[in-house]
Amino acid sequence: MVGLVCIDVDGTLVGASGNVPSNVWAATDRALAAGIRLAVCSGRPAFGVTRTFAERLDATGWHIFQNGASVVQLPSFASRSASVAPEAVARMIQRARSTGRVLELYTDTEYAVESSSERARQHAALLGVPFVARAFESLTGPVVRALWLCDQSDAEETLREEHPGLELGPASSPAMPDTVFINTTAAGVNKAVSVKTVAAAYGVSLDRVMFVGDGQNDIGAMEAVGLSVAMGNAAPEVRAIARYQVADVDEGGLVEALDLALRAYARGGDQASSRRTT
Repeated sequence: MVGLVCIDVDGTLVGASGNVPSNVWAATDRALAAGIRLAVCSGRPAFGVTRTFAERLDATGWHIFQNGASVVQLPSFASRSASVAPEAVARMIQRARSTGRVLELYTDTEYAVESSSERARQHAALLGVPFVARAFESLTGPVVRALWLCDQSDAEETLREEHPGLELGPASSPAMPDTVFINTTAAGVNKAVSVKTVAAAYGVSLDRVMFVGDGQNDIGAMEAVGLSVAMGNAAPEVRAIARYQVADVDEGGLVEALDLALRAYARGGDQASSRRTT
């Protein structure tokens, strides 16, 4: 009996257009009406268009942002976030300035990027926020995540480097196919841990959680839950570990996944009713 569905954003909720099809919202409304909680579980931050997505999915629910570093409840914005150690932040800033790589630093409510490159500008547009280059030191509040925006060669080099006290996870977006996004959080912070946090907040056991995703940074969470669903456009290693596979993001895959959750929910309800009457 599915009680919670966690939904990745890029490649799952939205495709190349960056928009959510109307039939997806109709499917999420059906799930909510049946009593299933829905949670964004994304590498994106908890502001801009992604917060709008979260509000549309479940306006009073818990949602997961920044690859698990930001776990917040709407609309109060109560937080169960985890910050990056200041010395680790300082090392990343020094590396970005010495190499010229695009680095973004995030708190729960804002971000800073010093690069004015086209890649940084495109990412701001994808996030649905105005592009403003600003010094990293201008951020207020603890940094919960860093994000490297790389081409393939820079991504490989970045992942080979030492990052003490940090956890790195590459991700992609159909809207920026030439960019590898390397999510960087404190060690032990990831989507799997945050899914467990949200499930506990709702009192839902992990075997009653569905996770729908497409990227490498979704694998841990998919392995932690009872129902793992890979999008048709998912990376091969994601499809290999998923219990179910649905269509491509631009071909209604998420609608299929939500309908699967509803069928599982209905079967669970029927079984519970049968147990009560016997």
